[in-house]
Amino acid sequence: MTYGDLDRRARAIGGELQALAAEGERALLLFPPGLDFITAFFGCLYAGIVAVPAAPPGRHRGTSSIEAVFEAAQPSLVLSTAAHRQLARQSYGHLTKLFERPWVAVDSIADDRSRVWHDPNVNGDHLAFLQYTSGSTSSPKGVMLTHDNLLFNATLIQEAFNNTPDGWGVFWLPLYHDMGLIGGVVQPAFCGGPCTLLAPAAFLQRPALWLETISRLHATVSGGPDFAYDLCVRKITPAEREKLDLSSWEVAFTGAERVRAETIERFAEAFAPCGFRREAFFPCYGLAEATLMVSGGPRLTPPSILRVRTDELGQNRVKVLDRSEDNDISCRTLVGSGECLPGQTIRIVDPESHRVCDEDMVGEIWVQGPSVATGYYQRPEATETAFAARLSDSDEGPFLRTGDLGFQRNGQLYVTGRLKDVIIIRGRNYYPEDIERSVDHAHGSFRAGFCAAFAVDVADRDRLVVVQEIEPRHRHVDLSAALNAVRGAVASQHELEVYAVVLVRAGTIPKTSSGKTRRSACRERYLSGQLEILGQWKAEDSADGEVAVEILPAACPESLTAADIESWLIERIAARLQLAPSEIHVTTPFLEFGMGSVDAVEIAAQLERWLGRRLSPTAIYNHPNIAALARWLVRPQVESVPTLRPPQPHLSLRDTDPNRLLYDVQRMTDDEMQAFLLQELAKQ
Repeated sequence: MTYGDLDRRARAIGGELQALAAEGERALLLFPPGLDFITAFFGCLYAGIVAVPAAPPGRHRGTSSIEAVFEAAQPSLVLSTAAHRQLARQSYGHLTKLFERPWVAVDSIADDRSRVWHDPNVNGDHLAFLQYTSGSTSSPKGVMLTHDNLLFNATLIQEAFNNTPDGWGVFWLPLYHDMGLIGGVVQPAFCGGPCTLLAPAAFLQRPALWLETISRLHATVSGGPDFAYDLCVRKITPAEREKLDLSSWEVAFTGAERVRAETIERFAEAFAPCGFRREAFFPCYGLAEATLMVSGGPRLTPPSILRVRTDELGQNRVKVLDRSEDNDISCRTLVGSGECLPGQTIRIVDPESHRVCDEDMVGEIWVQGPSVATGYYQRPEATETAFAARLSDSDEGPFLRTGDLGFQRNGQLYVTGRLKDVIIIRGRNYYPEDIERSVDHAHGSFRAGFCAAFAVDVADRDRLVVVQEIEPRHRHVDLSAALNAVRGAVASQHELEVYAVVLVRAGTIPKTSSGKTRRSACRERYLSGQLEILGQWKAEDSADGEVAVEILPAACPESLTAADIESWLIERIAARLQLAPSEIHVTTPFLEFGMGSVDAVEIAAQLERWLGRRLSPTAIYNHPNIAALARWLVRPQVESVPTLRPPQPHLSLRDTDPNRLLYDVQRMTDDEMQAFLLQELAKQ
């Protein structure tokens, strides 16, 4: 899609929206990955409508998040594609309020609707869109971002990255999150440069696709959370590396979660033969409340790394170790998240006294500048708390309180942790109260309101632990079923894998005097072994939770039966989830095993390699259980096609060339096939 194409489509969509809603009203954007989301987003800007990007619920994904966003934003319209609207009816048609709103299929809007479009005369103070913070379902907060916020932050990113129309970007991050939307859509449009987008599931299924795309296009800018680089090191084979040329990659930004020195070193070493330069790494820090980026760089400079004493850091003090000091001293390695970008201010502040901290002290990161949003939509109290902070000694302000802890040294910002309880895994925020609420009623023996969810560091990666109390009156509890219920509830409602589930006696989880869960105290008791445990389940202590099980490829895939595939899946799922094979029943839904989205995508990738044929990254989620998936897999298949291919827009059951029709249909993924058949049924 060219920028001329985007302009024409945005005008047409904008003209249609202006006929359906008044300027300033909200439109909920529910799209699968693709260009239609982008045309809809700019169509909203052209119409003066406030866009509300959101992650659409999947067939097996919980709907609580989208329900909460809908209630908070109260959109007048829902924008999607014609095919996805049909899928939505099937997947979450029970959300009656959502379907009471007019749904607009943006791909069905004719180009000539651009004739009725008129300039909404927005200015910099007008709202551009609401960015709902990921993971929040209990009380979601919509960050209000204006046109001025977007333009200023786009300028910062352009200058920090040295982006020009001659560069090339590659992004696989979800477009409904701030890094994917601002970095992968707004920034290229602001600079007038080209950008290639990949579906997130495609990257997770085969991380090499990301680096192959950078290599093929000679891209200059790309990046993602720390886990993405780690995944590339672990998953991309030596044979795949030999074909890569990463010498054009000038800015490899990394942020959205803790940046780890080990990941930087391992990636730089692994891909140096491919032309990757360590100084291309660009650690940065930001958050949706500041549009996107707050600090980063400088560009083409190796990341700043400090070793600090762990015991001092625990007391919010910074004691840097030099190379001559005893290696036996417990230390933590921190990576600098860059310099404060021009036009913005960062202060390190004592969260209690609201005074600026000394240089050798850790405090809360406060931010001020034109990128800072105007507040949370329809949340005045939360806005006052987060966006109106002032220094107690000088009354300087207002500042945005980020809830992150850190310090500054030699111009670099170092992030050390979280003041809030938000859990960050694979770059996504998860609110512990949401996870705890999901677990509350997962099993009849659970004591409601007495659950603690928190993250622990395992192999230098944040993993989720859930501690749940058992009701005293339940003397005989099926602990295995209760443990499985926790994993299943978290997987089904949050698409998240649990590292450990701990069942404890009543009265074990520490509470405040007002009855609030003291998660940090519970975490310390868990790590120190002070919990009185009734039963627990824990995944293997590996970087990705995957268990290495040697299962040789079938000698003759054509002769495989459904039973063969069922046995393979049982063994793989049991090994990955640390369950006995006898606990894996072929008719049990996948999510009830506690499989999160990454589990499903990676098992699909292993299955693809074992069978020697192409599968959709969401193949497992497109079938309810092992038996159904196995039956589908033994159906006759044509020779696999190695490259992803979008469905043909001209394809029709009325095609005059049946051989061509059969060829196109057989090359479809299961998602493409479903969308195509729904389209044809609608015509009938």
